[in-house]
Amino acid sequence: MADLLSSDPDTDVETFSISERGSGYLFGEKDVNKFNHINNIELIARAHQLIQEGYQFLFHNQLVTVWSVPNYCYRAGNVASIMEFDEHMNRSFKIFEECPNMKGIHR
Repeated sequence: MADLLSSDPDTDVETFSISERGSGYLFGEKDVNKFNHINNIELIARAHQLIQEGYQFLFHNQLVTVWSVPNYCYRAGNVASIMEFDEHMNRSFKIFEECPNMKGIHR
């Protein structure tokens, strides 16, 4: 389970390789294509990786990372997002910043 949750996409790797973080793996577009094809899905939605812009699509929109913690650890300066789907499975994102009363707090 730890490998599943700690693995990250990487545009510089072709297939699975060891992550420098010490847990999980890095995986590339080839792995995403194969997984989506075998499982007959169009999109992998994931989290657990800081994305400065709140969300990021990779591999021809077959994978999206959604990050929901604004200004991570009170110092990253990132925005956060929530992915929404409508009744036709069209997706959109709500982007938000940290609460005004949390700015400048360091723990």
